[in-house]
Amino acid sequence: MRRIDVIGIGIGVFAAGGIIYVILKLVGLDDLNAGIWSQVIFLGGLIGWVATYLTRVLTRNMTYNQQLEEYEEAVLRRRLEEMSPEELEALQAEVEQEKQEKQRMMGEESGK
Repeated sequence: MRRIDVIGIGIGVFAAGGIIYVILKLVGLDDLNAGIWSQVIFLGGLIGWVATYLTRVLTRNMTYNQQLEEYEEAVLRRRLEEMSPEELEALQAEVEQEKQEKQRMMGEESGK
């Protein structure tokens, strides 16, 4: 996010608080109650935003994580495309060997 974006968001939030205050005054609340309720509404919005952010962080559903996964997948796909048929066969043999070792180890653990 660029600095100008942060400044714009800050001005927008400040203006939104003022607009909420003016609307509450027009509805009939006095200055003190309009100020209190505009802050309550603002704080509720802030807590809601933080909750959605924390949810995205905890579920790892953020833009950075998605971009990183797509990049890693693209790199692996390109490496596979560049491999010769002999290299692909060697890789498949290695994967099969690791699968067999894993199955053998799992069998030994369950036999204990």
